[in-house]
Amino acid sequence: MSAVPDIMLNNGRTIPQFGFGVFQIKPGDTAEAVSTALEAGYRHIDTAEMYGNEKEVGEAIGKSGLDRGDVFVTSKLGNGFHRPEDARKAFGDSLDALGFDYIDLFLIHWPLPTRYGGDYVSTWKTLEEFYRDGRARSIGVSNFQPHHLRRLHGASEVPPAVNQIEIHPYLTQPDVRVFCAEHQIAVEAWSPIAQGNVLEDPTIVSIANRAGKSPAQVVLRWHIERGDIIFPKSVTPARIKENIDIFDFGLSGEEVEAITALNKNDRTGPDPDKFDMVPD
Repeated sequence: MSAVPDIMLNNGRTIPQFGFGVFQIKPGDTAEAVSTALEAGYRHIDTAEMYGNEKEVGEAIGKSGLDRGDVFVTSKLGNGFHRPEDARKAFGDSLDALGFDYIDLFLIHWPLPTRYGGDYVSTWKTLEEFYRDGRARSIGVSNFQPHHLRRLHGASEVPPAVNQIEIHPYLTQPDVRVFCAEHQIAVEAWSPIAQGNVLEDPTIVSIANRAGKSPAQVVLRWHIERGDIIFPKSVTPARIKENIDIFDFGLSGEEVEAITALNKNDRTGPDPDKFDMVPD
């Protein structure tokens, strides 16, 4: 397996372009899945307060024998903690759950424009505190659209390093990607294979047959070719190993364009302008 490339962030730090996601992995299954991923060569783990499995992510990394500095870890602020004092406590709780004294990347999970008086700017300024004191090596956002980002751009001192958004061949989000490129914001793609919905697409299957790879590997490689940071998730050891085995082949420009042309503006997740769920 070839080495996973790094992406340079706008603050001079780097992030592995390929990682392991733990969304919807039950806490009881998380440590084993993360351990399997680390053994397979993953060095980037993406979790969140709302996933309920930060503790198990930290435990797996602690037991791996790897130096903390060799594993890039992302977590995210829960939707119930946008007010500054709540955000400060929640960030401390995430550090405690993970068992770390810093987090490599900390994100606002959702903009929640219909909650908190639409004020995600004060939330962002609180993340800037974590960045300045070194407990968050980089900070960013998730599910922000260009108009959300423009508002932050005009009211903050530290620009987001990352925007984590839903991207896959049926939802390519070109407007968000263009805005992020113009402002040196790295793009992370969640739901990179659309929860499997794109894997039987004839265009993708045809390219996979030519490449001698699975449809999932072809879609993940498409993300890599376009510069997306991705972190597919699985609890199946064989699938975990298969997903990272995408650095020994490439796609032609025509194949990348053919997959990109499949866009249907089809979301598997919520609309960021309407989503307002706060867990009980």
